[in-house]
Amino acid sequence: MQKQESNQQGKFGAFFQLVKKTNPSYGKLAFAIVLSIITTLVSLMIPLMTKDLVDGFSTSSFSAGQIALVAVVFIVQALLSAYATYALNYSGQKIIAGLRDLLWRKLVRLPVSYFDNKASGETISRITNDTLIVKELITNHITGFITGAISIIGSLVILLIMNWRLTLIVFIVVPLAAAIMIPIGRKMFLISRETQDETAQFTGLLNHILPEIRLVKSSNAEAIEYKRGKNGIDKLFKLGLREAKVQSLVMPLMTLVIMAALVTVIGYGGMQVSSGVITAGALVAFILYLFQIIMPIGQITQFFTQLQKSLGATERMIEILGEKEEDLDSGLPVTDAKESLFLKDLSFSYKSGSPVIKNINAEIAAGKVTAIVGPSGGGKTTLFKLLERYYEPTEGMISLGDERISRYSLESWRKQIGYVSQESPLIAGTIRENICYGLDRDVSDQELEEAAKMSYALKFIQELPNTFDTEVGERGIMLSGGQRQRIAIARALLRNPQILMLDEATSSLDSQSEQSVQEALDTLMVGRTTIIIAHRLSTVIDADQLLFVENGEITGRGTHAELMESHELYRQFATQQLKINADLEERAG
Repeated sequence: MQKQESNQQGKFGAFFQLVKKTNPSYGKLAFAIVLSIITTLVSLMIPLMTKDLVDGFSTSSFSAGQIALVAVVFIVQALLSAYATYALNYSGQKIIAGLRDLLWRKLVRLPVSYFDNKASGETISRITNDTLIVKELITNHITGFITGAISIIGSLVILLIMNWRLTLIVFIVVPLAAAIMIPIGRKMFLISRETQDETAQFTGLLNHILPEIRLVKSSNAEAIEYKRGKNGIDKLFKLGLREAKVQSLVMPLMTLVIMAALVTVIGYGGMQVSSGVITAGALVAFILYLFQIIMPIGQITQFFTQLQKSLGATERMIEILGEKEEDLDSGLPVTDAKESLFLKDLSFSYKSGSPVIKNINAEIAAGKVTAIVGPSGGGKTTLFKLLERYYEPTEGMISLGDERISRYSLESWRKQIGYVSQESPLIAGTIRENICYGLDRDVSDQELEEAAKMSYALKFIQELPNTFDTEVGERGIMLSGGQRQRIAIARALLRNPQILMLDEATSSLDSQSEQSVQEALDTLMVGRTTIIIAHRLSTVIDADQLLFVENGEITGRGTHAELMESHELYRQFATQQLKINADLEERAG
């Protein structure tokens, strides 16, 4: 029991610490709560004023001052309530914006390894759905709890002063209503948590499928994906039904309690009115106060339900915020990247006990072209990820000259690298935004056109209706594969990097464009350290050094001619691929 209480206190502490990090407007929040309390206190006056009106009920007894006073009270209550609601919503929106800012800043700084094991849709749900749950607690339920408690206590005190005997009936009603609402609130909490998790999973599914809708259609997988989505929809529907069943009990049960209380109060109160113990106005006031006691019980129950949901949502957000992020700024600045790269006893595993890179030693000479070749799955792309510092080596190190690259700041190191991958990733936006992506300086139209010209993208860009301001669509879907590749090459050219990393950068181009882009890349590679992952040996036979990688190890190194003589598997690869390329060229001719 003590452990549960300690755990709950820990959750409360974590929740308030998280809210504190958003720098909320304490003054406005406190002012809104105070206004809500004042509004509640004003509302406690209304039954007493109604009592006086009823007791003096006659045409001659009505006075303009009395009516004006009642009207003023109602207007003041409405105005205070309106401003309190606005102030609370302002505070809630500020806190939710702060939470989202914290999470977003964290997510963009988390290492690639974090996203390897997390579905992006579920992560998105944490920023959108979970933060809304916290907002609901702050804007709707905190004041409901405070004002509800004040309303119940204030009403009971006034009733005790007015008539303690009649008040005893209310003391029976309150525990009865609480006994009904509290178990229902707990049940709603469990269902809400389950719904919350299922919604996150369903969001993840949508985020997984919709961006790849073309793959779905080309694979005739509509029925399969519909079934997966329908399964999620059905689960949410069943949870919705469970919630509806519980909610369907609330109003009938509360109505039953209220009606029983009303009948009892009216019956017993009527007897006291007829015997002259209390006035008719006092009975009306009792009935009004009864409502001011029973109705807040529901608000208080909702508060605790929403609080539990918020604590659960907070746990998930704290998990994300507790992840170790990349430190982009700490470290030495790269002053000279025109030095050789050294791989020393380099090993790496994505999972413990399953090495992808095994004890690699190599020199990547400065200003030269090094090609990494070999069978698929051998570890070529993983080497690129280690050079980009998406991951840290499990053993060994990579150094620039005599300095470990891990000693340089990530921002400074990555500025030295121009990376063009097979996928040519683009962001939703214009061609201009994609070519200039990530640069912290203004790019002139002349620079932009020069980069596009060197990558042989300028011609097709100028043929588009809005040229550089043409939208490329989600993930660049409005462009062809070759066009996306040329945009990616233009982006790398504009960075003017000292280290070029090309993952078969011309793989998506037709033969004419490939030749043109290869000439541009040849020009770009002069004087730069260039590392190429080559799936087609014909593109790298002139490289200064080839590293043959298989099963995570370098089994051969040298020029094309040297490997043809010394490495049996490379000779088979080269002979087969060069023959295929020759056949294709002959057919094309």
